[in-house]
Amino acid sequence: MLSDFIKHTLHLLLLSSALLMAGQFNAHAAGVVKLDRIVAVVDQTVITEQELESRIATVTAQLKKQGTELPEESILRKQILERLISDTLQIQYAAQIGLKVDDNQLDKTIERIAEQNQLSLTEFSEALAKDGISMRKFRADIRNEITIARLREREVDGRVNVSESEIDNYLTSQASRNENQDEFEISHILIRTPEEGATEDIQKAKAKVDKAVNELKSGTSFAKVSASFSDAPNALEGGNLGWKSGAQMPALFLDALKNMQSGEISPVLRSPNGFHILKLTNKRGGNSPLVIQQTHARHILIKLSEVMSDNEAKQKMDVIKERLDNNEKFEALARQYSEDSTASNGGDLGWVNPGDTVPQFEKAMNDLKDNQISQPVRSQFGWHIIQVIERRSQDMSKESARMKARQEIRGRKADEAYQDWIRELRDRAYVELRLEDKF
Repeated sequence: MLSDFIKHTLHLLLLSSALLMAGQFNAHAAGVVKLDRIVAVVDQTVITEQELESRIATVTAQLKKQGTELPEESILRKQILERLISDTLQIQYAAQIGLKVDDNQLDKTIERIAEQNQLSLTEFSEALAKDGISMRKFRADIRNEITIARLREREVDGRVNVSESEIDNYLTSQASRNENQDEFEISHILIRTPEEGATEDIQKAKAKVDKAVNELKSGTSFAKVSASFSDAPNALEGGNLGWKSGAQMPALFLDALKNMQSGEISPVLRSPNGFHILKLTNKRGGNSPLVIQQTHARHILIKLSEVMSDNEAKQKMDVIKERLDNNEKFEALARQYSEDSTASNGGDLGWVNPGDTVPQFEKAMNDLKDNQISQPVRSQFGWHIIQVIERRSQDMSKESARMKARQEIRGRKADEAYQDWIRELRDRAYVELRLEDKF
C-alpha cells in the first residue's frame, strides 16, 4: 500500500512539473515563469540554458559590432555550446590541479581593461550595465579566461621546445623557396576528420565541406560560412588568422596561397586533420632590412624591499648622483652600490634594443645624449641612474629572422598541441548533450 502511495505521489509531482513547464499550471496565476533547463552535462557540472543564452547574447553582440554576418541560430547555438563545454572541461581540470586566480590579480586585470577603455572602474561598471552585463558576471568571465590561459601555458605552451636545428632547417627550407619574407593575411575554414576516421565519417565531412563551398559560391561571406561550418577554434571570429609569414604556414597552405590574388578563396585542401578552405585577404613582401637604433647604456639600481622604503632608496640614490656630479667614476659606484646583476660589470647593460627595458627606463634613456647621466628614475624594480655611452643603427635582419622563426615554430607547435590536449580532455570526460531536448 505504501509503495502505491509513493508511486501516486511521484506521478502527481511529475505531472505538476510538466504542467508548470507547459504554462498550464495554476490557471489563476498572473503569469508563467520559464524555468531554466540543462543543455549539457560535463562530468559533474551542468551547463544551463541561461548560461548558453547569456554567452550567445555576448557573442552575437561582438559579431554584430565587427560587422560579421551571423550564422543560423541553431548552428550558432551548437558552436557556442561546444565552446562552453571546452571551457568547462578546462576550468574543472584547473580546479583539480589547484590552479587558481587570486582576487588581487583579477582586480589588477580589470583595472587595466578599464584603463584601456579610458574609463574609471565606476564608469566601466556603468558601461557594462548598459550592455546588460553585471560586474559580478564580468569578473567571473575574466577569472575563467585568465585560468584557461594559465592552464594552457602550464599544460601545453610551457612544454613546447624549439631547438636551434629546427630554426636552421626552417630558415634553410624557406630560403630555398625564397618565400620566407612573404606575408599573407588569411582566413581559414576547417572541417575536421578523425585521424583514423571511417569511410562514413570522411563522407560526412566531405558533404559538409561541399555545402560550405556552395555557400561561398552563392555569395555568402567567408566569415558567416566559417561561423556556420568551421571546426576551428576561431570559427565564430570568421576564421581570421591575421598576418602569417610563408614560413609560419604548412607547405600545403603556402603552395595554394602563392598563386592566389587578394580576395580569392582557395579550392578545398586536404590534410591529415581534415578539409581546409583559405581566403587570402592581403599579401605583402618583407625584403627590407630591419635596422633598429641600439643604445649602449649602464645603470645603477637600488631595489625596494621590506627594509628599503621608496623614500630611503631615493635618498640613497640622490647621494650617489651627487658623487657622480663630482666626477666619481660611474662604473666604480655601480660595483659598490648597484643591486642589479650587472654590478660586477660596472652596471654595463650592453647594447639595448627598443622594448628590452621597462617603459620608464626606456623613456629616460632615450632622452639622454651620449655620455649624459640621468637624474634618479623610478621603475617597478626600484630607483635607477642611467648613463648612455653611445648609440648605433644596427641591421637586425638575421637576428629578427631567427626570433620570428622561433616564435612561429613555437606558435604552430603549441596550437597543434593545445588542440590535441583539448580533444584528449574531452575524450576522457563524460559529456551528454541535451540541446535538442524538448519539454
